[in-house]
Amino acid sequence: MGRDTIADIITSIRNADMDRKVTVRIASTNITENIVKILLREGFIENVRKHQESNKYFLVLTLRHRRNRKGAYRTILNLKRISRPGLRIYSNYQRIPRILGGMGIVILSTSRGIMTDREARLERIGGEILCYIWVLPGMKEQKWIHEGLITESLPNGMFRVRLDNENMILGYVSGKIRRSFIRILPGDRVKIEVSRYDSTKGRIIYRIRNKDSNN
Repeated sequence: MGRDTIADIITSIRNADMDRKVTVRIASTNITENIVKILLREGFIENVRKHQESNKYFLVLTLRHRRNRKGAYRTILNLKRISRPGLRIYSNYQRIPRILGGMGIVILSTSRGIMTDREARLERIGGEILCYIWVLPGMKEQKWIHEGLITESLPNGMFRVRLDNENMILGYVSGKIRRSFIRILPGDRVKIEVSRYDSTKGRIIYRIRNKDSNN
């Protein structure tokens, strides 16, 4: 499996923002240039310039800093990869998620190029959901705990889960469940932790035993 270019640039930008760096350099490709144009247009970054070094081209991004009377005011730039080479996520224009009620954006790859969720709804076209991007003041991410039923086992430790509210989401195992080699099978009831910013997938944190559900 080849490298995930989009995941690489998301990680580079996120790490630079967390380390309070002013600039970050990423490889210049057609897809990275299109994504960076959206970041610049939507105000998530301050500036971008193209740089050549040893016959290779790079994009140098200037991250955005807000200021108040007390000096620099840091916000957290949140970028989250959604569709991946091993698990593609697609959506029609009517079901594209709204991030923080429209405060964030979804970037999609469509038949008419890479665009934001707002542009896709206007054009009435769906596509592959590449990533979510939003900005909030530094705070701990809020998450919800749901219960649901495992309906299908997928590759790479992923599962399809039907929540008690009838929503279908993707679940993955990590942390204590993975370390303890707890086996998850279709038909098991589980508790799943879902981010308020991405309700399409969540982390399976507990397998509910029969006596737990009976209580």
